[in-house]
Parts: sequence; structure tokens; C-alpha cells
Amino acid sequence: MALAIALAGCAASPPASTTASTGTTACKATSEPEIAALFERWNRSLQSGDTQQVVANYAEDSVLLPTVSNKPRVSAAEKADYFNHFLANKPAGKIDWRRIEIGCNSALDSGLYTFTYRSTGVQVKARFTYTYKWNGTQWLISSHHSSALPEKN
Repeated sequence: MALAIALAGCAASPPASTTASTGTTACKATSEPEIAALFERWNRSLQSGDTQQVVANYAEDSVLLPTVSNKPRVSAAEKADYFNHFLANKPAGKIDWRRIEIGCNSALDSGLYTFTYRSTGVQVKARFTYTYKWNGTQWLISSHHSSALPEKN
């Protein structure tokens, strides 16, 4: 019986958050509206026209798989190069459908969005996935994948 109790204790899952006294980081409390607002922060930075504002949304070790480029962008310089060209179109994004999942110091926002290029009026419908991580101070994009929808409406 004592062995069964001891084994049951070993099988118990670890606590959802831990404290600094154990040397690990606590999980950041968050909500779907807070994660949804991260897209709006990114979209506002696009509309500013300032490449550095856009790149500041990405974690240092993040990956960008952009909508209108075949090249993965890993470094801040590569992301800036992409956004220098993308921002020339004066893009504005609108979420059409999304699903948000929240983990410990991470979140996933995926779905469909439409970009309108204010310079030409052209619209591009695309699917997206943003993963975010909490760096102890703020949420940053850890990966961003966007691709135009393959089927025409």
C-alpha cells in the first residue's frame, strides 16, 4: 500500500506554475483578448510604415515565413529587408477567422486574414499562424507563417 501511494505521488503532474525559488519561471497569466491584441499591435506597426517598429514585434530567434516571399527570414536584418518591400504597399490587415490556443508562456493564433494594400486597393486573402512567447517582459512573435489562399473565391 505504501508503495502504491509513493508511486501515485511520482505520477502526479507537476504544478502549472512554479516560482523563482525553484529556479524556474512562472507561467504568465493571459487571455484570448490579450493574445488577439498582439495581432493588432503588429498591424499598427505595419501601418506606421516603420520597418523597425514591425521587426520589434519578433523575438531575436524567431522565424518569418512571409506571404509574398519564398525566402525564410530568420535574422532581424532579413525580416527588415522583407518588410522594407512589403510596407511599400501600405498594407492593413483584418482578421476574418481565428483560433487562439494558450500555453505556459506561449500562445498560438492561427486563422485567415485579408490584407488591403492601401497604395493600390488590391486585397490578398491569406492564412496565418503566429506563435508567441513571453520573454519575461512582453509577448513576442516566435514564428510567423503566412501564405496566400490557394483557392480563388
